[in-house]
Amino acid sequence: MAGGKFEVLLTEGAERDLEAIYDYIAEADSAACAGGMLDGLMEAAKDLSKFPERGSYPKELVALGIKEYRQVFFKSWRLIYRTTGKQVVIYLIADGRRDMQSLLARRLLGA
Repeated sequence: MAGGKFEVLLTEGAERDLEAIYDYIAEADSAACAGGMLDGLMEAAKDLSKFPERGSYPKELVALGIKEYRQVFFKSWRLIYRTTGKQVVIYLIADGRRDMQSLLARRLLGA
């Protein structure tokens, strides 16, 4: 994803998250609403190419002493990412109302 000084990449897990979000919203509401949500999430991801440091540290990870990941929000959704060199890698896109502690531990820490 080009557009700024940093290249924004999605892990396979983040791509699966987007597919699941789309499917869920399309089934619960409509394909148009699901498409709009994906557009918003992708815009939030694209903005990271210009301002990767703008995200906050996820409190669940800070509690473990981990400050290498950041997060940005789009509505109730959290995009969890890490900046490496000139790349922003998005690892997780999830509803912030979920049990993020176990989700982050599973996806980022391999627990």
